[in-house]
Amino acid sequence: MFKKILIANRGEIACRVIATARKMGIATVAVYSDADKQARHVKLADEAVRLGPPPSRESYLLADKIIEAAKQTGAEAIHPGYGFLSENEAFAKRCEDEGIAFIGPKAHSIAAMGDKIASKKLALAAKVNTIPGYNDAIESAERAVQIAQGIGYPVMIKASAGGGGKGLRVAFNDKEALEGFSACQNEARNSFGDDRIFIEKFVEQPRHIEIQVLGDSFGNAVYLNERECSIQRRHQKVIEEAPSPFISDATRKAMGEQAVALAKAVKYQSAGTVEFVVGKDQDFYFLEMNTRLQVEHPVTELITGLDLVEQMIRVAAGEKLAFTQADVKREGWAMECRINAEDPFRNFLPSTGRLVRFQPPAQDLQQSQATTALGVRVDTGVVDGGEIPMYYDSMIAKLIVHGKDRLDAIARMREALNGFVIRGVQSSIPFQAALLAHPKFQSGDFNTGFIAEHYAHGFSAADVPHADPGFLVALAVCLNKFYRNRARALQGQFWEGNQRPPRSGFTVCTLGHAGDNQYVETTLDEGAPGEASRVTVHAAGGERTYELLLQHTLGEARVTGQCNGQPFTAQLERGRAHNPLVIRVIHNGTQLDALVMHPRTAELHRLMPYKAPPDMSKYVLSPMPGLLVQVAVQAGQEVKAGERVAVIEAMKMENVLFASADGVVKEVKAQKGDSLAVDQAIVEFE
Repeated sequence: MFKKILIANRGEIACRVIATARKMGIATVAVYSDADKQARHVKLADEAVRLGPPPSRESYLLADKIIEAAKQTGAEAIHPGYGFLSENEAFAKRCEDEGIAFIGPKAHSIAAMGDKIASKKLALAAKVNTIPGYNDAIESAERAVQIAQGIGYPVMIKASAGGGGKGLRVAFNDKEALEGFSACQNEARNSFGDDRIFIEKFVEQPRHIEIQVLGDSFGNAVYLNERECSIQRRHQKVIEEAPSPFISDATRKAMGEQAVALAKAVKYQSAGTVEFVVGKDQDFYFLEMNTRLQVEHPVTELITGLDLVEQMIRVAAGEKLAFTQADVKREGWAMECRINAEDPFRNFLPSTGRLVRFQPPAQDLQQSQATTALGVRVDTGVVDGGEIPMYYDSMIAKLIVHGKDRLDAIARMREALNGFVIRGVQSSIPFQAALLAHPKFQSGDFNTGFIAEHYAHGFSAADVPHADPGFLVALAVCLNKFYRNRARALQGQFWEGNQRPPRSGFTVCTLGHAGDNQYVETTLDEGAPGEASRVTVHAAGGERTYELLLQHTLGEARVTGQCNGQPFTAQLERGRAHNPLVIRVIHNGTQLDALVMHPRTAELHRLMPYKAPPDMSKYVLSPMPGLLVQVAVQAGQEVKAGERVAVIEAMKMENVLFASADGVVKEVKAQKGDSLAVDQAIVEFE
């Protein structure tokens, strides 16, 4: 067994590998860019080596420096994680040539499966179901349109070396095929250094279901059941689960056997994933094989009780698989939510900056455990007070739960999300909460078009209505009580005998958009210390009483307790909307901004005029922090609605800004190469 390994990656996957290596008694070496000097993976490793400046092409993609770091530190093997060099044939071969074990498949397997065009031909030879398409590199956008017309729309335009949703577009007509080809080429060239593009038929109403495989150097290969990955946004997975709520045991077996056949055809050694698109009649077709560890591997670990990172290390060290297909378990139901640094209420734009607070929910399960126990697990590469840089992907953490069945897993995930505190950057948690509460998701009735269908116009607060809005109002009243009692106690120290008596009647003003506020009358009976408080909410639909027993310390973001005897977890923020008296209550993805006031104060508050924000319609503003890579207009230029104005790069994705109306450019306020802040002006129109 290895004594020391180097992890050629960053973030949560580097921390994940370190956890298993530590369990196995293996020393670890981290590598880092200047942006990650204080990162969690650097602190967890036994040693750390600097690679270079923040951009990945100047750090994490430098194979020479990584090999040099391994030699310098005496590392016998390199684990590439996922992304970066994990599926780079040349890097795997270089490791072999340098006498360093690559903890992944052999270079020939990466070459065979990393090229999507070649992999489809190999899959056909191995008698694996494949999708109709054009499997050779396409030389031009015009040729792409001709091929798409021949196959029949809709089609998928894909980069041969693509992955992670990059270099992929779905086209429904000639215009989309023409534009999609160019966009895929640019993304693929920038992300992978390979701009070859191919086209295949797009299966409508498809499911994305993948099979985890594991092979060794003795010719053994097994499949470790499937993962359901159909909940996707722009081809990026959002929620993954294992097993799938859709396929039958017969389909599972057929898919698994085909995946193993493909793995054996390329003499696969290590953990890998064969991805399939599955139609409504459970007909399935090969998409691609990912020759690396997947982001969503924890859900497989929890239903099988296997540590996949440990298996990869053992196989790379020359060990034989210690189990057969008959030994593979499938117990309970596991689910994973990817918690990303993006703002779902602003069209999921990237959100970078400092994590002012980062408090994951309590964990029952750890990364390196080989167990099928029920509970909660958090895989992350960040810490409280850390930074989310603009140079890499947007993932903050992966939240994984294991329940006895699917509904139990959903319930556990919803409660865990309620207790996941993230401040300083926006996160995808409200969107995850909305998805988990959606009736069709809960029933398992969905496909890869689920998000596009149900959130076609984006995501807003209206998409996360609370099942019991009165509970949020009552909780705001109880939380306000904590601050009032503290103020009374301080007041009593200075004006003993003159402090105001406690109140029982309050008006709760819930702040709406553009001054559209709602006012609700409530009555509070505090009860004795240690006992439940009783809040009666006098809403238009009638009165409802809530008995709330809270466990909360002033200054804490998380609130736990019981409401009418049922446990709950919620979150609290003060000082929202530039008002230190505003209380934000967050539960099940819903955010309620409230002012808890004396009734007379509420009367006066109703009379306050609404101050509208300044008109910024003549400006093109940066919707996110990022790097301005192109300004496509100049002062005095006439621009039509829909024309390209600027391109911003953030978290490895290009974001194109278009003119919303016809106009003439008055001034260009930012230049190519500038680092932009949110809402920074780029172009002003006359």
